[in-house]
Amino acid sequence: MKTLKNLIDACLACLTTCESCITDCVNSGNKECVLLCRDCADICALCARFEARGSQFGASLHALCSEICTACAIECAKHASHHDSCKECVEACEKCAAICEELAYAKV
Repeated sequence: MKTLKNLIDACLACLTTCESCITDCVNSGNKECVLLCRDCADICALCARFEARGSQFGASLHALCSEICTACAIECAKHASHHDSCKECVEACEKCAAICEELAYAKV
């Protein structure tokens, strides 16, 4: 099973990768990518904070974080062949989604 530290690390990595992707996608005009990356960055930050403080609502938030990260990875994958930031975002989102999903259902 993934550890809670792995979750926090994955969420923070996803957050920073999404922020970089947002900057590049704003310049490229990829509106849908920007919108999903913003949601993803925000949920990852919140998920990491909830986990760091041991919130009783962590498992529910992990499930939502996994869902949003997966959606973001799918969108960024559309641009990954021509934008390095989108490729990196796909990888970070997929990793975060997997860890969040595992922990969401491990705690229920």
